[in-house]
Amino acid sequence: MRSDRVSTGTATVETCPHYLTVLAEEIPNGATAFKCCPPIREASNRELLWQGLLDGTIDCIVSDHSPSTIDLKDVENGDFGVAWGGVASLQLGLSLIWTEAKRRGVELSQVLDWMAAKPAELAGLNTKGKIALGYDADFAIFEPESAQVVDVHKLHHKNPISPYDGRALAGVVTSTWLRGKKVDFQTAQGRMLRRGGV
Repeated sequence: MRSDRVSTGTATVETCPHYLTVLAEEIPNGATAFKCCPPIREASNRELLWQGLLDGTIDCIVSDHSPSTIDLKDVENGDFGVAWGGVASLQLGLSLIWTEAKRRGVELSQVLDWMAAKPAELAGLNTKGKIALGYDADFAIFEPESAQVVDVHKLHHKNPISPYDGRALAGVVTSTWLRGKKVDFQTAQGRMLRRGGV
């Protein structure tokens, strides 16, 4: 069959910070803060994911932020069978990926493409994903040479649980701006994003 006669849809591939930064071998028994689906895999799988990003097989890195209360994560019992699935990491995503990318010699501009420009483009959000004329003034002030140690009690997450608690990361977001207004963590500025009038 000739390829010009084949009707193909668009396929995209994404991954998340936890699959690119955590190894199954490092997860302690009963550490349900790490539970997600699919589960975090071993080092060889992580290397294949990074290879896929670098060669363009994987289009973007998305948050897959899944907040959960401590009791739903079943922290006391450490039972992966009943614990809520998903990783709370939205606030840490850029630093997580930058830590690993920097170690691999990947430029910050490439990280921003994977985490901002590509997801906005794929979602059809034509005023998001970059700083340019006609785009929403969404940006973060990021200090790539600074460092931090994650403390769940200092995060802006509602529930103080994260598999990254105590982890040293490169890069710190010092402020965030949404449509030109600084996020103060007191005033809600979010709104529903729609594409194509849907």
